[in-house]
Amino acid sequence: MSTTNGPVPFLDLGRQYREIDEEVKAAIEGVMSMTNFIGGPAVAEFERAFADFIGADFCIGVANGTDALEIALEALDFSEPGEVIVPAASFIATSEAVSRSGHDIVFADVDEATYVLDPNDVRKRITSRTRAIIPVHLFGHPAPMPELLELAEPKGLMLIEDCAQAHGAEIEGSRVGTFGVAATFSFYPGKNLGAYGDAGALTTADEDLAKRVRMIANHGRVSKYQHEFEGRNSRLDAIQAAVLSVKLHHLEKWTERRRSLAEQYREGLRGVGDLILPVERDLYRHVYHLFVIRSGSRDELQAALAEGGIATGVHYPRALPQLAAYSEHPQHQETFFANSMADEVLSLPMGDSIDSGQAERVIDNVRKFFSS
Repeated sequence: MSTTNGPVPFLDLGRQYREIDEEVKAAIEGVMSMTNFIGGPAVAEFERAFADFIGADFCIGVANGTDALEIALEALDFSEPGEVIVPAASFIATSEAVSRSGHDIVFADVDEATYVLDPNDVRKRITSRTRAIIPVHLFGHPAPMPELLELAEPKGLMLIEDCAQAHGAEIEGSRVGTFGVAATFSFYPGKNLGAYGDAGALTTADEDLAKRVRMIANHGRVSKYQHEFEGRNSRLDAIQAAVLSVKLHHLEKWTERRRSLAEQYREGLRGVGDLILPVERDLYRHVYHLFVIRSGSRDELQAALAEGGIATGVHYPRALPQLAAYSEHPQHQETFFANSMADEVLSLPMGDSIDSGQAERVIDNVRKFFSS
């Protein structure tokens, strides 16, 4: 049903739920009837299905995406603390996981077209203390993994993919989550594949690493009361796993809907005002977790859209090095493209439940703003 009148939400999870409510209710009822709330068949089923979807050998469910990053760093068990390179444009989970794991954050700038890590800037940041690089597939566009692998492998650096916004994104037919030594996923409700609460996962092709990750997430044990070291409690609960299994069956259809919506925006907004529209590299598959435009009139445009009943977002209003959390960081005052980018980005309504009529309203209102 097209909704050309009324407010346009930024993301309509209620509409998505109504599409799959019977499947979700049946999946949750299955968990309730078996009473396997932690671990059990529902979690094992989702881990197998998601590993197959990504093309990974192993998937370990954890409590959330931030835990997945921290656990990945801990499981790699570097001989001593060092530096980990992260993009200057991302959510703070990417960088705080580094600090909380005992390493030093080194920020690198992002590409001005795709907003993901710039390999040329990464190259300048590598030192003898560098231990790992965490590329973020920001907004749904894959980071340049082939180029980053060329930088990392000769130096023995680990690549940990942050795939929190890129479920199903691809490079030359291979899905993100299969390029690094490990990859982390968030299933926060607003993600392309979202649970109905917090949830996360880690994928890898390394069997020993997978075993250690699972142990860390489950109090350092492989079986009840057999604790080989101190770990933590970070487990994917069965109800969230059951919900995710249902949604995983729909993800490809939903992704194509996002891509279609992105193309509608791109066609309707090409050449309008000073807008800079998202790009998609050749042989890369963007999954449009967000459709992010840039404008020097961002704040005025956002206000005008709000007046027209159109919800938007700013992801993110400050680059990571400029956050108060990093006021003592040596790169706090450094000049990054990510700094100016943060002043211009605006995320338009996006999601599998935003229809073409709503997208046309967004386009019309953006064009109206710039024509006036």
